[in-house]
Amino acid sequence: MFNLSPIPMPDLSGKVVLITGAGRGIGAAAARALVGQGARVFAAHQPGRPFALPAGDGIETLPLDVTSDADVHAAVARISDSAGQLDALINNAGLIAPIGRLTTLGSGALAPAFDVNVMGVHRMTCAALGLLQASGGVVINAGTGAATTPMEGWTAYCTSKAAARMLTAMCALELAGSGVQFFFLGIPPTDTDMQGEIRTAGLNPISRIARADLVAPEVTASIMAWLCGPGARALTEVMVDVRDDHFRAMMQERHDV
Repeated sequence: MFNLSPIPMPDLSGKVVLITGAGRGIGAAAARALVGQGARVFAAHQPGRPFALPAGDGIETLPLDVTSDADVHAAVARISDSAGQLDALINNAGLIAPIGRLTTLGSGALAPAFDVNVMGVHRMTCAALGLLQASGGVVINAGTGAATTPMEGWTAYCTSKAAARMLTAMCALELAGSGVQFFFLGIPPTDTDMQGEIRTAGLNPISRIARADLVAPEVTASIMAWLCGPGARALTEVMVDVRDDHFRAMMQERHDV
């Protein structure tokens, strides 16, 4: 359906990257891709959640609840003490629940999605900003088309991701002179556990996409890795998407080789 494939990734030797939500899915795929290109990766995961990414070979696992100030500051302090630098922050942790029609949800039911998808991004970015400024680093916020397109049953997800999109734009605006680059990366429907939740709920067209037609996590992982590299420094856009012509051209180039 999407006809997307991984793009060529740059050498990231000497780079230090922190990924939230790295226990599975796109986050785990990104950790593997980055390590494969020579980066040192701190793979943060929600304590008590299933974790499919083994430590070792350049990956250091890091229990981290992005809704906890104490957890976030402890994680950044550990990276500073252990690695002495941070070149990229990938805010990949995300929450789609609760899925349901908005009239069936109490207002408080929206809070967890905002705490992870918006406040979690703000919390991580502010905590890591000093290290990122020192390295001239990059922040990549995992986005979605749901940030700009309403989807039935996704009030919590669509509204919180729309807020995350604007938060990214605000970071790019107010921190324009900081030396840190910001991206909000639109991600198409992908074969992850989150898509399984969507399929089970069955409330909108995304839930009816056949699993065989979903995008492989490795596609987005390769683009996240590319955004951590030198080629992305020439980009002026803040809002980018896996399906952009720029990335499709690189997919075709790799296919033609």
